[in-house]
Amino acid sequence: MIGQILVGLIAILHVYILILEMFLWDKPYGLKAFGNTPEKAQLTKVMAQNQGLYNGFLAAGLLWSLLVPETYAIALANFFLGCVLVAGIYGGLTASKKIIYIQAVPALLALLAVNLL
Repeated sequence: MIGQILVGLIAILHVYILILEMFLWDKPYGLKAFGNTPEKAQLTKVMAQNQGLYNGFLAAGLLWSLLVPETYAIALANFFLGCVLVAGIYGGLTASKKIIYIQAVPALLALLAVNLL
């Protein structure tokens, strides 16, 4: 149950990231969230929209894992949480350290909960 709750919360987080990156990137809220200038945001808008789409796919996979029979749920949750974990570590090493805390750590905790609790 705790694992499912964490998976659901991470899915919601990735829907939120999708919205930030796809729709709010060059708006005041998006500029503040990512520490961008309007000029930088305009130059990187298409890239951010692409990243947002990928975050949407992660959210969809995590939500899918909550809707299928338990036989498949753990494997799906492990796969998509693993993707989030790897993306969070890579983003933390290449873009911003805070990504490790926002994405990677929650994914790791959810992986532990799904597999150990």
